[in-house]
Amino acid sequence: MAIITIDKAHLAFGHHLLLDKISFGIEKGDKIGLIGRNGSGKSSLLKAIAKSIPLDDGQIYVADGISVFYVPQEPVLNTQHTIFEEVFSSLGQIKDTLTGYYQILEQLESNYSEELLEQLHVFQEELDAKNAWGTSNLIDKALSDLGLDKTQKISALSGGVKKKVALAKALVANPDVILLDEPTNHLDIYAIEWLEQVIQGFNGSVLLITHDRSFLDKTVNKIIELDRGRLGVYPGSYSKYQEFKALQLHDEAKINREFDKFLASEEVWIRKGVQARRTRNEGRVKRLEELRQQRSQRRERVGNVNFTVDSSNSSGKIVATLNNISIGFNERKIIDNFSANIMRGDKVGLIGSNGIGKSTLLKIILGKLSPDSGKVELGTKLEIAYFDQMREALDEEATIQDVVSQGQDYVEISGRRLHIATYLEEFLFEPARFRSPVKSLSGGERNRLLLARLFSRPANVLILDEPTNDLDVETLELLEELLEKYTGTVFLVSHDRTFLDNVVTQSFVFLGNGKILELVGGYSDWLEYKDKYFSLANNKTKIAESILKPGTVTTTKSSTKLSYKEKQELDNLPQILQSLEEEQNKLNELLLDVNLYRDDPLKAQEYQTRVAELDALLLDKLARWEDLDQR
Repeated sequence: MAIITIDKAHLAFGHHLLLDKISFGIEKGDKIGLIGRNGSGKSSLLKAIAKSIPLDDGQIYVADGISVFYVPQEPVLNTQHTIFEEVFSSLGQIKDTLTGYYQILEQLESNYSEELLEQLHVFQEELDAKNAWGTSNLIDKALSDLGLDKTQKISALSGGVKKKVALAKALVANPDVILLDEPTNHLDIYAIEWLEQVIQGFNGSVLLITHDRSFLDKTVNKIIELDRGRLGVYPGSYSKYQEFKALQLHDEAKINREFDKFLASEEVWIRKGVQARRTRNEGRVKRLEELRQQRSQRRERVGNVNFTVDSSNSSGKIVATLNNISIGFNERKIIDNFSANIMRGDKVGLIGSNGIGKSTLLKIILGKLSPDSGKVELGTKLEIAYFDQMREALDEEATIQDVVSQGQDYVEISGRRLHIATYLEEFLFEPARFRSPVKSLSGGERNRLLLARLFSRPANVLILDEPTNDLDVETLELLEELLEKYTGTVFLVSHDRTFLDNVVTQSFVFLGNGKILELVGGYSDWLEYKDKYFSLANNKTKIAESILKPGTVTTTKSSTKLSYKEKQELDNLPQILQSLEEEQNKLNELLLDVNLYRDDPLKAQEYQTRVAELDALLLDKLARWEDLDQR
């Protein structure tokens, strides 16, 4: 049984139809992903359910006793509150009861009376009935999980931290239904994974908007697609939806082709000469009028963004060499003694939590920031295009056309000379909006505009800092395809795990305390390797602490005597481990050469397989060493 029912909901902004008499229900335990193109009306639908905006027509029914909590894209918080006070304010009646209880308690300390004691008893019974005594601990846990300092003022917070506070409010309020609009925007990968677990364990219902495909796959059991004003409902995960949608689009195209063919034959018939008109069937004429009406009402699928990027002339083979660079702020190490070679054609993903140093490293590579120590050597013939996550390049008062054209009527992309109007239409900007100011655009439209500006200039190095925020799934997939084919070098900061996996060839993983690990592959590769890495790192520390200097005699304390062969094995293990590590390091250096993947992909695969084998061997030998040493 539905706890929220949307019945024939209709909503339009001007001539732009968002909801065309749509109907659906949210049932208890539903975890629904609402997807669709930017501007299709997803956020408006959530606002309507949350009673933030009225419908033009139709009704939304919420069952009696059902509580709904709405977390918008840009949360509105009380800037005078601390984080704890703001989260506490979401408790509604419990908050009032707790406040009243402590006020009475304070009065009793200075002015004892039976009347006050009776009021205190009433408050106690209410709090007992609502099981509200652990509320403070619940808030503390939510803030701790999200890494929030409860004493901080809301006025001092960034957009990303405000989103975390809004999520904490929703969780502490514990409603029957949570509405989440782009909850993963501005969250780092680890916060996103935490939120996945929270939603999986949440007993209520969730309706969420997100373009994070991995997040959808792990949190929802139903997909609702808003497409051209109408809803499609698909049971299962996002991956299952993709299978259903591919079949549906194929069938829709087939039906439309057959319809158009039949309509064309009827149009030919009606245009026959005078003799044919004398004998024509009036019923057939009426049917033709109906066919024309059906064709005019057909909703054509919105076109795709046409991403093209001009890779300009090739850069030198070496794009950048980082030699033992270090930097810190306020006695905190951001990057500690990091070295790397970035070659032409590398696609490097930067992985780590917010504020850990990813953007700092990009600015050092760009030359906008100097390291405290170490050296950065940039290659030759570099033409760099930089996508800034804070969108600092966009003038709020400038028009869409001016942002891209920079006073020119044409742009030249890969040898094509395009008028600025044609180019903007390829990024799904309608001619009527070319003169609209930047401040009128949604988040997704701003990102599209910034990409249009970025790709209008030739570049052989792309530095993309959070390009995926607010982009719809189809645009994301097109951007992925472009970057896969791009022959230049790419540096990518993103918390979209699927996007990272589909684009990058190697990753810089920020581990904290300035440590950065260089790794072949994307986020899934890091996830697979992570436990092995930390196990290996811990065991290496034990070995370093336990093995004596060369030439000294090694002794072991044991309750079980080792055999002669086992003693020999224990003595030989440090040298074996060193040999395996040297082989692994050598192979990793070979795998950094981008030409290897192009010239001899089989050899590259062979090296990767051997590196994986060496990982397993190292872990096996380390476990054996520990066993023998303990004995």
